[in-house]
Amino acid sequence: MKDQEKEILVSVQNVSKKFSMDMKSSLKYGALDIIKSTLGIKINKDLRPKEFWAVKDISFKLRRGECIGLIGHNGAGKSSLLKVLNGLYAPDKGQIVMKGKIGALIELGAGFNPILTGRENIYNNASILGFTRKDVEEKIDSIIEFSEIEQFIDMPIQNYSSGMKVRLGFAIAAHLEPDILIIDEVLAVGDLGFVLKCFNKIDELLPNTALIFVSHSMPMISRICNEIILMDHGKVEYYGNDIGKGVQLYYSKFSNNDENVVFDSGVLELISKQTDLTDNTIQRNVDFTLTFTVKIKKPLLKSPAIYVEFKDKDQKPIAAVYVKDEIDVSQENSTITYSVKVKNPLFTLGKYIIDVGFYNKQNTDTMLRINNIHEFIVSGKEEQWVPFELEADNMITLI
Repeated sequence: MKDQEKEILVSVQNVSKKFSMDMKSSLKYGALDIIKSTLGIKINKDLRPKEFWAVKDISFKLRRGECIGLIGHNGAGKSSLLKVLNGLYAPDKGQIVMKGKIGALIELGAGFNPILTGRENIYNNASILGFTRKDVEEKIDSIIEFSEIEQFIDMPIQNYSSGMKVRLGFAIAAHLEPDILIIDEVLAVGDLGFVLKCFNKIDELLPNTALIFVSHSMPMISRICNEIILMDHGKVEYYGNDIGKGVQLYYSKFSNNDENVVFDSGVLELISKQTDLTDNTIQRNVDFTLTFTVKIKKPLLKSPAIYVEFKDKDQKPIAAVYVKDEIDVSQENSTITYSVKVKNPLFTLGKYIIDVGFYNKQNTDTMLRINNIHEFIVSGKEEQWVPFELEADNMITLI
């Protein structure tokens, strides 16, 4: 079936949503709107004092089998738009048409009754989606097995960790096979193994589902989305099917602030980055060095391990270098410098991006991850496609 013939499951036309800047104004305007609505008086949809547009004039359509990615900095309006789409907020302007059953993972624990057990919440969530008890009984074993929390399934949700809530929430939403699946940044909480498991499930669902996906992870966006919306201050900055272009606009727009820091545990702070490249250009077969210096903000026994990931212009990972050497770390406010010499690079011609992450070698927990920390171009006289193993010499120093 051609794309234009697929069923449109989500239609968003000129949707806007406004909020008040403080609780007093919110309560005041809310009460006035209720009174006007009761009396049949038309409610003013324009901004009033101390109000702002969290979402402004958003339009898009999504067909079955398609995935649209929403990207933008914190406060850009992504989560507010998702809550409008999911019916948690009513739009102040515009029209939304959603066809079929909707599964949503918008906030940690959203939709769960904290005093009920995980098993009881499965039935509750399913009933909201329109499934009968018989339908749930046919799927409950696979839901529990997928969530990998079998031993805690009869424990009250209020005792679950954030990761356990994500596991159960995704398992419910995915196994009930909704027509429309909405996923916010909640998958960032899960461990890597479970996240990969979720994406395999998404691949399985996508042919029969319309997916709306929000993430700060551009590789995740690039992996599953065929359309992308870049938002800023509630408005659309870019909308199209060129994922690479949307991602580059995202990075260029926020390159001078902290938005490229996608995870920060508060243990480390990047204070400098350097490279010996000339004009950010790599010559094939010519070694180059990347240097990163971090400040220790909380006590550590050993220096964190570091990984440097190389991605192409479409944000697809193509190679990585890991530095697992350790040195003793004794005091806070010390600085650690990592020098990574990349040897004999044989990248194909084109533009590339570097991400860097620092993690605890003992438990693999990420301490700091920064995307798009460097951009470079591979130049040469002619294109070559040669498989190669990326090598590196590493040096770690403590000051």
